[in-house]
Amino acid sequence: MKPLSTAPGTAISTGAKASAQPAGALTASGKPVRKNVVLAVCCLSLFLVSMDSTIVNVALPSIRADLHTGVSGQQWTLDAYTLVLASFLMLAGSSADRLGRRRTFQTGLALFTAGSVLCSLAPSIGWLIAFRAVQGLGGTMMNPVAMSIITNTFTDPRERSRAIGVWGAVVGISMAAGPLLGGLLTGAVGWRSIFWINAPIGLIAIVLAAVYVPESRSEHARRVDPVGQGLVIVALASLIFALIEAPRLGWGSPLTLAMVAAALLAVVGLLWYEPRRQEPLIDLKFFRSVPFSLAALGAVLAFLAFGSFLFLGSLYLQSGRGFSAFQTGLTLLPTAAAMALLSPVSGLLVSRSGTRLPLVLAGAGMLASALLLTGLSVSTPIWQLLLAYVLFGAGFGMVNAPITNTAVSGMPRSQAGSAAAIASTSRQIGVSLGVALSGTVVAAALAGAAAGGSAVQGARLAQATHAMWWVTALCGVCIVLLGLLSSTAWAKKSAERVGQLLGDDRAEGGSAPAAVDAGNGSA
Repeated sequence: MKPLSTAPGTAISTGAKASAQPAGALTASGKPVRKNVVLAVCCLSLFLVSMDSTIVNVALPSIRADLHTGVSGQQWTLDAYTLVLASFLMLAGSSADRLGRRRTFQTGLALFTAGSVLCSLAPSIGWLIAFRAVQGLGGTMMNPVAMSIITNTFTDPRERSRAIGVWGAVVGISMAAGPLLGGLLTGAVGWRSIFWINAPIGLIAIVLAAVYVPESRSEHARRVDPVGQGLVIVALASLIFALIEAPRLGWGSPLTLAMVAAALLAVVGLLWYEPRRQEPLIDLKFFRSVPFSLAALGAVLAFLAFGSFLFLGSLYLQSGRGFSAFQTGLTLLPTAAAMALLSPVSGLLVSRSGTRLPLVLAGAGMLASALLLTGLSVSTPIWQLLLAYVLFGAGFGMVNAPITNTAVSGMPRSQAGSAAAIASTSRQIGVSLGVALSGTVVAAALAGAAAGGSAVQGARLAQATHAMWWVTALCGVCIVLLGLLSSTAWAKKSAERVGQLLGDDRAEGGSAPAAVDAGNGSA
């Protein structure tokens, strides 16, 4: 069967030129491609990965009690997943272009499903963390590759816009369902049941992909960069390890200092090695573009705040206020609902007026939410919590589309996918950092209040969150400033210069790439 092809530059995962799908293309079963079925299969994978980003947070206190772990164990349960996503996202995209997108997609579904089943059977926190990493590895082969499949299937711009709109809606639905479903299952059956739900959905998606999704490859897939890949893993894993384990080991302990040194050396190694490689994992020339650099920084800051918000919110509501898992899910539901409602509005604003307004609104919403929470206590009125949660969801819902649009602005079409992939990686780095920092600031409070009973522990926990809410407020201020700076004439000129440096075809400046990637950020 011939590889499917597409117009140059539509391969979202890597930015390499993809092959164009000819009219009358056939699936592996010899049947004509049913585009809507392909879209449904890809959205199933998105539903799994996006829902997992919120459903696990609600179950963390139950996991802590059942597996007899502390705050660091809860942090690793989340960060094992996001670290693997951040480390292997770009490698998975280039591998899919080389080996076949459907094959990679099915492999990712199988790994994610198997990892979910194993998580539900984990006998200890160590095994749960390991199986969450397996889930993360599967996730790297799902959402970015699924979006590449969609862009190769829907070659008509109008059809593609509609498909991307459906993709974005699934993000909101899945993230809104996560806290509520997680709370319901954890309260009624136990935390292991939150992983059971992935198995039937994953198996259905694997079968449907085999029957209905056509295979496609890139005419020129990027070569593997094992040195760059290894340095990325060392940098991220060492930094997160130091942040999570420092409260237990001590900030001046030899192991903590060694991890910090390893992270710094790995970053220096990347800065030295990547410019010398013909096809690097990370093309550092991208960062000469002011909008791209600001977009990457904005992604880290926004998702640092998001990771911190979910982690601290679940801990505070259950360990601080004594809410059940289901009550916690209900309380967090307005956040996800606001995200679902505002995400498409953000994409519309980007297409009509550019990125400045949605970024400013995003930062302002997150700032207002954080300021409402900086005085958090166990007696904070519920209306104030709900208002803060709605404001955060609204602000965060506005941030995805302008970040990706800013990242690809001025980039050649053949490089737009690579730019979007780096932005997606920045998101996962931000989530990992948010969880790690949040756990660090509350670990000492929980340990110090353990002997004082649940009331003392709840009060100390609420007080300990104040520092991270101020960090979140600072993130909101920075996002507002990034929105203002990234749209200046100076910034646009730098993007044009980088586009000319990299370019071999037309530069991207519209909103389509932002919409294409909007779903990935929430994963």
